[in-house]
Amino acid sequence: MATQVHACLVGNWVNLTDDPDCKMGKHKTSPFIWWEENADIYSPFKRAKENTMYQQDYVNIHYKCADYRIHPMFIQIVST
Repeated sequence: MATQVHACLVGNWVNLTDDPDCKMGKHKTSPFIWWEENADIYSPFKRAKENTMYQQDYVNIHYKCADYRIHPMFIQIVST
């Protein structure tokens, strides 16, 4: 079974596993390893401030020479 990690980056859905240089999360792992090793995201248990974008859940993604910070809801896992 093949696993692909897709993300919506600036309004376009892309297959992150197509970019061999793609890195995800704080450990900067490949999309497949990121998924297989617990899919870490930034998600504070307690928020220092209310009503701010800085305290929302997110994933850092380096894809095709650009860095993104997206909400986890914009990631989809496809297994075929």
